[in-house]
Amino acid sequence: MALGIAFSKRADLGISTISSVPNVISIKFDFLSFGFWSMAWNILLVFGQILVLRKNFQKLQLLQIPLSLLFGYFTDINLNIVSIIPSDGYIVKFLLVCIGVVILAFGISLTIIANVIFNSGEGMVKAISDVSGKPFGKIKTIFDIFCVTTAATLSLIFFNFQIVGIREGTLIAALFTGVTVSLFSKILKKPVSKLLGLK
Repeated sequence: MALGIAFSKRADLGISTISSVPNVISIKFDFLSFGFWSMAWNILLVFGQILVLRKNFQKLQLLQIPLSLLFGYFTDINLNIVSIIPSDGYIVKFLLVCIGVVILAFGISLTIIANVIFNSGEGMVKAISDVSGKPFGKIKTIFDIFCVTTAATLSLIFFNFQIVGIREGTLIAALFTGVTVSLFSKILKKPVSKLLGLK
């Protein structure tokens, strides 16, 4: 998943909805890495889950915190790796976004199939869905809109009423990541479940 986000970041055409907030912050406060701000954002979402679920929050999900630390670390590593890829020209940038979406969706599908620990974004959506009784998909759409709106607002504040870090790549990720996750989940569910000894 971190590699997928690194590809999107390298394209510089915007990034996935959930990463749009740390992306904007990292552009403004670039003395700390994008991976660090992603880590901070993900940990904030874990505390958000605790506030929403309260006593119904499963202690196992606290493992999202060390996973968030690892995610931020691997994001920075992968950013260094993909930095060698030329990103000149719009077509190349577009292809990098598409590759990023596919890799990200592949990673998300594996976490869904394993069904042990959520990533913090999906965990936040599930928490709100469980408490509100609203369908996961509907809450996911609302949460994505919230993330992009928050990122856009921060961008307007930070960059003199300019939109920075949110572009067509963000829209592509929003439209196609979920569809690609569904496709990978159908393909991978049986072999991965067998590998993990799941029913």
